[in-house]
Amino acid sequence: MRLARRHALLALAAALPATLPPARARAQAGDPRLAERSAGKADAPVTVQEFFSLTCGHCAAFHRDTWPEVKRQLVDTGQVRMVWRDFPLDRTALAAAAVARALPPERYEGFIGILLNTQDRWAFRPDAIEELQKMAALAGLSRQQFEVVRNDEPYLRAILAGRMEAEREFQIQATPTFAFQSGGRTRMHGGNMPFEQFQRLVQEVRRG
Repeated sequence: MRLARRHALLALAAALPATLPPARARAQAGDPRLAERSAGKADAPVTVQEFFSLTCGHCAAFHRDTWPEVKRQLVDTGQVRMVWRDFPLDRTALAAAAVARALPPERYEGFIGILLNTQDRWAFRPDAIEELQKMAALAGLSRQQFEVVRNDEPYLRAILAGRMEAEREFQIQATPTFAFQSGGRTRMHGGNMPFEQFQRLVQEVRRG
């Protein structure tokens, strides 16, 4: 999805302190919620970073139609390590990303899968936050914990700062965007794609 909704976050972005350290540095400083969320072997020859929003229809389509084959054929076989990078397009997506990261890491992939696969049932409703809370409860997050997470302004700002870092570093213009990396090389792809194209980009960046 093109970044047409980016202005929905400008007010929150303006509240970021100028001296805020990079999100990855803060993760290393001790907030486990900001640590990397990934699937696959740490020593896989190719790392693919996916920059996605939980309210992006194209991200949902990738997760529904392409990710299962990527996981089965490339991740589970040790060829690719997939890293999920939050790139929220609006406040609903920001809240959803915060909730997903607040769950135990082993529940993260399953929870974002549920959110993306049921996006039409919660993401665009007037009561989206209430629907998100119900889904978080099923994943083990109490209402009290949910309210703490979604009102944790420093935490929300840290997630948004990670988006801003990614936008500067990779010049992201759409979601999903993928960074295919191997041997110091990076190839970018913006937008959803079928498995065959994803596999071809993995092979190309690996060959150099």
